[in-house]
Amino acid sequence: MSVTVQIDSRRIESEAGVTLFGLAKRMGVRIPTSCSGNGNCRECLVEIAEGGESLNTRAPEEEHLQGDFRLSCRATLEAGSGLVRCQTLQRGAIQIEEKGVRLPCLDVPPPLGPAVTRDGDRVRLDGEEIDRTTGPLHGLAVDLGTTTVSMRLVDLESGRIKASQSFENPQRFGGSDVLARVKFDTDHKGRLLRRTLAGYMSRAIESFGVPTGSIYEVVLVGNPVMRDLFFGLDVYPLGQMPYRSVTEQEFRDGQRPGTHLAKRGKQSLLPIHPDGRVYALPLIGSHVGADMTACLLATGLVREERTVAVMDIGTNTELVIGNRHKLQAASCPAGPAFEGGQIQCGMPALDGAIERVQLEPEQRLGVIGDGRPTGLCGSGLIDLLGELRRTEKINSCGRMTDDSDRFSIDAENDVYLTEEDISQLAQAKAANVAGLHLLHQNYGIDFSDLDVFYLAGGFARHIDLGHARRIGLIPDLPDERIVQVGNAALEGATLALLSVAAREEAGQLVRSIEHVELETFPEFFHCFTDGAQFEPFQSRVTEAIV
Repeated sequence: MSVTVQIDSRRIESEAGVTLFGLAKRMGVRIPTSCSGNGNCRECLVEIAEGGESLNTRAPEEEHLQGDFRLSCRATLEAGSGLVRCQTLQRGAIQIEEKGVRLPCLDVPPPLGPAVTRDGDRVRLDGEEIDRTTGPLHGLAVDLGTTTVSMRLVDLESGRIKASQSFENPQRFGGSDVLARVKFDTDHKGRLLRRTLAGYMSRAIESFGVPTGSIYEVVLVGNPVMRDLFFGLDVYPLGQMPYRSVTEQEFRDGQRPGTHLAKRGKQSLLPIHPDGRVYALPLIGSHVGADMTACLLATGLVREERTVAVMDIGTNTELVIGNRHKLQAASCPAGPAFEGGQIQCGMPALDGAIERVQLEPEQRLGVIGDGRPTGLCGSGLIDLLGELRRTEKINSCGRMTDDSDRFSIDAENDVYLTEEDISQLAQAKAANVAGLHLLHQNYGIDFSDLDVFYLAGGFARHIDLGHARRIGLIPDLPDERIVQVGNAALEGATLALLSVAAREEAGQLVRSIEHVELETFPEFFHCFTDGAQFEPFQSRVTEAIV
């Protein structure tokens, strides 16, 4: 008698009494730990997908965990037979946009001017000698998102990109949105979110195959919660009115020159040169973070004469409108629905995710990896909603027109969308729509006044614009004015890594932007409820707030 245990894609037969951590080691599945599986570091997390009843009850070291998460070193097989399936916090190969496209910064790259330079065999950081070597000088650009993390290894002397990697943010055990992670970090001591993320980032760095001591600087961008969690700062203020990072508050109080952050390599938990540096670009305000600062660098807004909008759609959507003369920014707490979170058959862009949908005249599905469908990722959800509206299978309120409570997209593989799922998507869309309308209203322009509408982020890069317009996710603008730029935040981080001048530009840019607090607008609730309708939103919501 034995138990079949599957961890990620590998299987093994085992007797009772063995931990999942021990079995992972036998199978060659690496689970991060800094205590060798003794239960002290609490980093060796796995998510149980099936067979949890075959394991022991939670140990005291696991009291902080919710749902199906366990510490692999404390999860022990008790049953004599059956199947246990679990996943590490890095599930499979994820399809994430690792680069930007159609960005001004890609047309005319700025001159090289990194903070790390060489003088013979002397390596200098901001002019200070930190090493003696004739070896290569490397840097990392990192886009630290709530759902995904993208990393890029760069040669600092040539500017050449040598390698890149993207993976799911392993902090999902602390919640799928930023406020949930603020609560988790506040309620539990030990900075587990930070340590878990650093463990997976370290694995990615080691996979690049260069001496870790040759990495002298990391430029990191992300929303304020993700950025501050990485630096080990108190994120509690970001969960309370007026939602300000400790760095923003200190800047406002005159205690620091800006909202950027920096830490020596030996303090970063990352395998880089100990006298190197991790540098984070400045945030803009409240929940508009350094990732949007990087997007603005990449799109060249500091020199833009045209009227432009930049929208980085995600769990925490960020918006900026304007040009070099006037810029306004806001954030929208959209939640994880459009990235597959809180949707019954939702999933990240992994193999098996449906990413394209056509219902009529014949049903066609595009599946990542071309295998068996196992769920719907963000672009597939947009397509499905658009098709359900086009074929009149749901009404503008998201209700099924045949009085059912779900639509089956693949009965054989049990992939479907429920009315509750549609409600979650409607609320996520409504937050984005309300933010767009109120920021345009506050700026004093209509959508038709926009010369360019930049859609940033990996999710936005892959959505079908026709379906996005049909359900009212984006303005009803012609295709030539909408530019899907991909991972502009990572491009901006790369710019800052290779150019000290770009960092100075970012600091000036942030100081010139007016942050708008949308929740203070009396029209917000009306715009939100109206924006939950699945129809082109310009005609409805613009009329509602005029």
